[in-house]
Amino acid sequence: MRIAIGADHAGYNMKQIVAAHVATLEHEVLDLGTGSAGTAVDYPDFAEAVGLAVREGQADRGIVICGSGVGASVAANKLKGVRAGLCHDTYSAHQGVEHDDMNVLVLGARIIGVETARELVKAFLGAAFTKEERHQRRLAKVKAIEDRN
Repeated sequence: MRIAIGADHAGYNMKQIVAAHVATLEHEVLDLGTGSAGTAVDYPDFAEAVGLAVREGQADRGIVICGSGVGASVAANKLKGVRAGLCHDTYSAHQGVEHDDMNVLVLGARIIGVETARELVKAFLGAAFTKEERHQRRLAKVKAIEDRN
């Protein structure tokens, strides 16, 4: 898979580690910035870049990292077709894909450690949407909400 990755300055160091980990899992990395931890930048810019890459087919899935993960999650979910989930545990990282067709994983670099981030990424990338009727039905309702607003 091709994985788009973006982070603000607070998530930059973790982004570098996560990108390397994604490559070791034999996925292609599309690094959408930022390029440094030294200059303050705004998380919505990177959440949007990753979300658009996923939505427009430039990437199969995305990972966004900011300080807490909350702001990036809120921003990414404003994009039609993006289903971003802020995860701190591996169950949510794989179950979000399996049940909710989550296509963007959001991480908080100031909340979780590097090893947890690696585990979350592996769980997220290793999961697939089950396509069970109940999950398709629920996803259709989510899409209907998105279409109405």
